[in-house]
Amino acid sequence: MKLQPDNIDTLAVTGHGNGWIAISGERFNESQMINSKGQIVPFSVRSWDALKWEDFEPLMQWAKMGIELLVFGTGDKQRFLSPQWIVKLNAAGLGVESMNTPAACRTYNILAGEGRAVAAVLMIEHKD
Repeated sequence: MKLQPDNIDTLAVTGHGNGWIAISGERFNESQMINSKGQIVPFSVRSWDALKWEDFEPLMQWAKMGIELLVFGTGDKQRFLSPQWIVKLNAAGLGVESMNTPAACRTYNILAGEGRAVAAVLMIEHKD
């Protein structure tokens, strides 16, 4: 699906489909983390079951930069992070919302377009 954000002055998700996302016109076949301050970081997790706390380290640094909300795209279906991880993210100053990756793409664009300090983890699951 091609997305057309309104006038966003930062990174925007410009498309997504089965096994890919496009960020500001650049196509990615692997999971990515992005924020409204203009950063893209690869998210090396290839499946929900492989997710571990260490994968969130960049987000903790982003919280120190003023990012306030994390939109977590959990792949093809909605899942929820462990309560212990949510507590740690909240303690760092990050609110957390979980949804499937297509919904996370749209939600990130809306919030970034409003000028919010937001980050998104956009998981693309690989069926190895």
